[in-house]
Amino acid sequence: MDGGPRKSVGAPTLDISSVVAAFSEEQAARVTGLSKRQLRYWATTDFFKPSFVEDNPRLPNSRFYSFKDMVALRTLERLRVQNNVPLQHLRKVAENLSHLKDELWTATTLYVLNRRVILVNSETGQPEEVVSGQFVLGIPLSDIISETKDNVAALRRRSPESIGKLRRHRSIVRNAWSVSGTRITVGSIRRLHEDGYSVDRIIAEYPDLTREDVEAALNHDEAQAA
Repeated sequence: MDGGPRKSVGAPTLDISSVVAAFSEEQAARVTGLSKRQLRYWATTDFFKPSFVEDNPRLPNSRFYSFKDMVALRTLERLRVQNNVPLQHLRKVAENLSHLKDELWTATTLYVLNRRVILVNSETGQPEEVVSGQFVLGIPLSDIISETKDNVAALRRRSPESIGKLRRHRSIVRNAWSVSGTRITVGSIRRLHEDGYSVDRIIAEYPDLTREDVEAALNHDEAQAA
């Protein structure tokens, strides 16, 4: 390897503030590569909390992560899991840069050297504590954002068997009838229809839905299904 330092995490050129989504703990684990146990531990110890938390955090599916959270968690996964940066060290980094808030893990230029996060000196533009000739591992943040978007897209792809099917589960939208493979409730679809929305316009509001999904929701007889 050549000896020059390479950027680990750089300021992104992609606008992630415009991506609006909420992901369950299970989805966050699947996309980021972190275990649900790690996510819960980080949340309960205030190291990394999801953006959206229900009033009672003990309820199933009470925590939801934003897309920005997902990018931050993937960055932390590379630092903590792939590069063995100690959690205690990451906590100190978070404390020292607390003024950056959630921008720390999504828009800050960081480096990794000998299992430590190296910060960029704002005056010199160079990483602090870099010993001449030592290699710094590169982790471009734009790549993480792109990979996260790809994984989210794959996560949202529905199986053919779920098209036009409805379900009710106690851990999904509080046991309300919903379209299989989504969190879109039958009630939401019917309210739009009652407001005069056509099937095509409802699909425009919920791009994950198909015509079969909307028709199944509109024709659903909850009393008969029960």
